Amino acid sequence: MLFAEHGLSAGQISSLFVIWSVTAFVAEVPSGAWADTVDRRHLLVLSALIHATAFAAWTWWPTYAGFALGFVLWGVSSALMSGTFEALLYDDLAVRGEAGRYPRLIGYARSSALVLTLLAELAAVPLLLAGGYQLVGVASVATAMVQALLAATLPVSREARHGRRDPDDGAGYLTMLRAGLTEASRTPSVRRALLVASVLVGMTAYDEFFPLVADAHGVAAATVPVLVSLATLAQAVGTALAGRTAGMSPRALAAVVAAGATLISLGALVHPYVGFVGIALGYGLLNNAMIVAETRLQDSIEGPARATVTSVLGVGEETFALATYLFVGVTAGLVGVPVAIALIGLPVVTGAVCSHLLISRRRMSRITAEPEGRL
Repeated sequence: MLFAEHGLSAGQISSLFVIWSVTAFVAEVPSGAWADTVDRRHLLVLSALIHATAFAAWTWWPTYAGFALGFVLWGVSSALMSGTFEALLYDDLAVRGEAGRYPRLIGYARSSALVLTLLAELAAVPLLLAGGYQLVGVASVATAMVQALLAATLPVSREARHGRRDPDDGAGYLTMLRAGLTEASRTPSVRRALLVASVLVGMTAYDEFFPLVADAHGVAAATVPVLVSLATLAQAVGTALAGRTAGMSPRALAAVVAAGATLISLGALVHPYVGFVGIALGYGLLNNAMIVAETRLQDSIEGPARATVTSVLGVGEETFALATYLFVGVTAGLVGVPVAIALIGLPVVTGAVCSHLLISRRRMSRITAEPEGRL
């Protein structure tokens, strides 16, 4: 709305989203290696300050160039945050001997973010009425500054801020980048965890199309946000409960993913009100499984470049998300949005089953080889 208000065409607005996505994609892994080289807490502060600058550009330079600059800054800010926060949290818990608390805390963090996002959307209404886009922009800058203050005062250990390396050993940027990429590509357990988490997070990006599913079923425009909010609520609950389900077996995880994808696929095809209950339940299950899969990745990382490896996950997520968007964009024109969304469930279920089979086969190989090793 802000962009259209200042005369931008639909094509120009679309190009801004492309700029945003490409910036975040390109900066993801390089920023992760940076987080393994310098103080991670400083990067979180820098991320918040850059985010504040992005909103400032939108507020006080409301032209195409200003909006493009804002999206570039936002993409860089997101890349600096992605991987850095997860690595900082996991390593701090590991130092305390409490790594098992990671899924519960990261789940609460994601759930809280969703709730606060909904509150922010509601707060935008009185802000717009009171002071227009200028006041919304000022409030956004102020919120980002609060984020910077919170990041600067995070009570984390020195070891977590610098990862598993000695901050005085002089390990360079390229050294950490190489270490992270090597572990991500050559360590089987890390590689599998990256693949599973990337598929789960990336292919469930079809939540962006849930409003179009409701519209395709003839739901009134005023009712669409209510139905979509069911999925958001279930997402918040699913992530908040990740701490309780983090210990599930690979078989159980595969079952949760398959059930979630099936509920969404069926929900997209049936009566919208009943269907969105199924979509919400399925989306909650998938988001819970996503946190569990991301936790398995953190548990499998053993090298010094945790943030770099986690940033590789971000690239994988974006890649599968882009594939999902392209699939829906092409398929929806042929069979409609509900059927296109339902079809996405097929590779999700297939991926869950295949990942379970790969893990089970590897475990079986180890069990079979153990007697020979003892002999």
